[in-house]
Amino acid sequence: MQTPLCRRLGCELPIFAFSHCRDVVVAVTKAGGFGVLGAATFSPQQLEAELRWIDDHVDGRPYGVDVIIPTAYDKQAEEASAEDLAAMIPSEHRAFMDRLLADAKVPPLPDGERERITREIVEGRGSMTPDGARRLLAVALEHPQVKMVVSALGSPPPDVIALLRERGIVIGAMCGKAEHAARHMQAGVDVIVAQGTEAGGHTGEIATMVLVPQVVEACAGKVAVLAAGGIARGSQIAACLALGAQGVWCGTVWLCTRESELDPFEKEVLFEARTEDAVRRKARTGKTVRMIRSQLSEAWEQPGAPAYLPTPLQGILYNEAHARVVKARRKELYSFPAGQVVGMIREESSVKDVMLRMQMEYLEAVERLQALTQE
Repeated sequence: MQTPLCRRLGCELPIFAFSHCRDVVVAVTKAGGFGVLGAATFSPQQLEAELRWIDDHVDGRPYGVDVIIPTAYDKQAEEASAEDLAAMIPSEHRAFMDRLLADAKVPPLPDGERERITREIVEGRGSMTPDGARRLLAVALEHPQVKMVVSALGSPPPDVIALLRERGIVIGAMCGKAEHAARHMQAGVDVIVAQGTEAGGHTGEIATMVLVPQVVEACAGKVAVLAAGGIARGSQIAACLALGAQGVWCGTVWLCTRESELDPFEKEVLFEARTEDAVRRKARTGKTVRMIRSQLSEAWEQPGAPAYLPTPLQGILYNEAHARVVKARRKELYSFPAGQVVGMIREESSVKDVMLRMQMEYLEAVERLQALTQE
């Protein structure tokens, strides 16, 4: 299964695992894949601690970091302190969220816990601006095992491209349309992640099976393409490689592993979710995110709901409420970014087991195809 991109990065398998959980990143990397830590919601201090831990546990193997460098965001928020960010959320929006939770009888967090969680959310969400991403990258570049940096929302700015190229870092960017791929190539990226609408998190409207060959054609062999969106089986890896991708980018499949950061309550919600429960909404960040449908996500879609706030303010507001929902163990209000493959996940397993299953399914798919050509 090794592709040219695998050889360039020094990994054995073309399975790229996006996760906010350091344990998943390590487990995938040690199993031969390439773990990528989603760093956008970390403060620089938190990211330093996470990367130091990963360095100590991946046995010298390379891994990556994913940051969000949005082109549309609240410009005032970029210069604001943590206290200022919290104060920038309009009282109307806070009242709307507080009323939703009060009507659902979700208790507030205890004072000490509320202040700690709010501070962590504000500090993390404050990194979801171009300058915030630059602060995270400064931390990542102090860790030599970080061999790839991916921009999740748009092409990295020219100064970031130049810095990463100077350090020999492979530069990646996500795209949801072929024209996005063209812009990424002009900016100077090395890898384009063609993310179909099936994916969890920030995603567009074009399906993976349609998008990947369009992006492969647009790239014309000049940069590597990874396929993302709705991938949880080895047969899908075979399909993506057949479409011209050099690997797959997976996220949702790791959420219910034993190594995942989600607790048993959160995993149970995902086990019960159907494919059609993974919907595209703006409630979580102010940008379109595929997430588990809940009463909380749908309330923002109703007439009379306030307008979505720009990045990162909507994320601060929503995640404060999310912490209360998790604390109260209220399934009907719980939402988390997840792709449509959530409907295929019904029990907890280890990352190693998922990796082995994917490889076996890939080989079975290849054998089926070979049998057809022999006939």
